[in-house]
Amino acid sequence: MTDKIIGLHHITAVSGPAKENFDFYTKVLGLRFTKKTINFDDPFTHHLYYGNYEATPGSAITFFPWQGVTQGSPSTGEATVVAYAVPTGSLSFWKEYLNKAGVEIISETGRFGDKSLLFKDVEGMKNELVEAGNIEAIRPQLHDSIPENHAIRGFYGTTLSLADTSRTAELLQEFGWEKQGEDGDSIRYSSKPENNLGTVIDLKKEPGLNGHFGRGSVHHIAFRVPDDNAQQEWRQKLIQMGFMPTPVQDRQYFRSIYFREPGGVLFEIATDTPGFTKDEPLGSLGTDLKLPPWYEQHRDEIEKRLPVL
Repeated sequence: MTDKIIGLHHITAVSGPAKENFDFYTKVLGLRFTKKTINFDDPFTHHLYYGNYEATPGSAITFFPWQGVTQGSPSTGEATVVAYAVPTGSLSFWKEYLNKAGVEIISETGRFGDKSLLFKDVEGMKNELVEAGNIEAIRPQLHDSIPENHAIRGFYGTTLSLADTSRTAELLQEFGWEKQGEDGDSIRYSSKPENNLGTVIDLKKEPGLNGHFGRGSVHHIAFRVPDDNAQQEWRQKLIQMGFMPTPVQDRQYFRSIYFREPGGVLFEIATDTPGFTKDEPLGSLGTDLKLPPWYEQHRDEIEKRLPVL
């Protein structure tokens, strides 16, 4: 029997200028810059990683800052909200803090009884802060203007906007995620990873979102498996289920397979190993530009062409 897929690993989106993205996620949201590397398929583009202090699975929001990319807008068949977990009692601080930072709050009404704040990042992507339990012990990045007891710990979850939720729901159930209930046009599935991060996926029936992919769009969402063996078991199972997962891709800090789920969202299954301290000690994460071995011979050219953060 194949083990369950428990929790989210990371979420990857598209941004505009790298410096604007870097400033928003580190200076406004207070996340740690955990890895500066490149898009392995587009080596003259950064791949920027942010997360909690220890860069744990379930905390990494990553971006491809493509120069000149057009502004995107939400579309059916995409992840349209990225939700972060903050400790219980934190939202009154965040409301005041975001207002002072010039970030407009779209909504203060969460689904499924959540206490949350919905807002857009500098790219126009919808972000949400949700009060969550059992996350206080997770070590956040320290920030001068954000008290440690209110800081973001990692992901709460994400929302998938779909024309039809039924087949995606069936896939999540195969993964081992459990249905928690319905709220209007949304169905919630949850998981229980050991760190209580990346535990929620809301399937929202929105067949009429006629946006387009671009700046501010989520590229893919990644689920966690512990190691290569578990990933291979799931790859074979997906093939048996009629999906077409890619061969394993080496992303240096994890291995990945990708496939389109029935609603059109690009899913990834990523390994927890080897982790982000593979080539940098924990205290120095995000300090230097890290390249995979096959691009080291081009380092000088790559560094000249990448924008300064």
